[in-house]
Amino acid sequence: MKLDAFNMHIMNNLNDGIYVVDQDLRIIFWNKAMEDITGHPVNEITGRRSVDSLLSHIDAEGNPLNAASCPLAASMTSGLQRKGKAFIRHREGHRIPVHINILPIYEKGEAVGAVEVVTPKTPAVYLDEIVENPSTVTMYDELTALPNRRYLQSFLEYRLSEYTRFDSVFAILMMDIDNFSTFNKTYGQKVGDLVLQEVTKSIQKTTRKMDMFGRWSGDAFLGIYLLRNASDAQIVAEKVRMLVAQTALPFDTPLSVTATIGITVVHDNETEDSILARVNDMMLHGKETGKNLITTDEDWKQA
Repeated sequence: MKLDAFNMHIMNNLNDGIYVVDQDLRIIFWNKAMEDITGHPVNEITGRRSVDSLLSHIDAEGNPLNAASCPLAASMTSGLQRKGKAFIRHREGHRIPVHINILPIYEKGEAVGAVEVVTPKTPAVYLDEIVENPSTVTMYDELTALPNRRYLQSFLEYRLSEYTRFDSVFAILMMDIDNFSTFNKTYGQKVGDLVLQEVTKSIQKTTRKMDMFGRWSGDAFLGIYLLRNASDAQIVAEKVRMLVAQTALPFDTPLSVTATIGITVVHDNETEDSILARVNDMMLHGKETGKNLITTDEDWKQA
């Protein structure tokens, strides 16, 4: 089976990932979008059998797709198109949720290969609770039931990829509960835990499906928000700050809770480390300045 230059040119300029296998499931074409989606360069993948490649597909139920259950082989055998959800492994190790669409390729009435179209799923799919090893890996914080640090890091990687590919502007928010140690020392850990649970309930309920808000560590929380305009970042942060300040804790003597927030918009050539370091510094600056306030990119430029 041969691919002509015209078809290869078209496939290399599509946003969807596309790869082609021959009758033996050996990868003979790997487009540029597949390089972007998976991190695997073409010279690292072509020549490998799809079931032996570094992608390590698992299906929507977490089952590995091996030689016996390979949808590419099944499509060639049946002659039918196959669609579904899967998770593929990025070169750096994390899982990427995708839609797959597989078509058999025929020459003279015989199946000689197949093409798989890989489309990264929208951020809403991160609400799915499917992980590769659910018995050993959890994606949610036990205390608050919010996405945990691992889940947030995975989603941040996804958002950075979407920004690189489609200029999907987003903001990252770091929030820290003010004087949280006082709650634990004065009222005990159970009250401190209740503060974290109650503070996050309202925020969680008002978080859009395309966004994510979770527990980063201790009393620190991280939010990742898709924006129409960079100027909307301050509006998002103020909404979160007000939700915290308006939290009503169920005690005879009302307990006042506030939070300090840093929020920044993604920059060009951004990395996970750079954006996390910047938003953390912005949040700490707010804590030093007076607490119960927001530090934005504009504030940071003037600081």
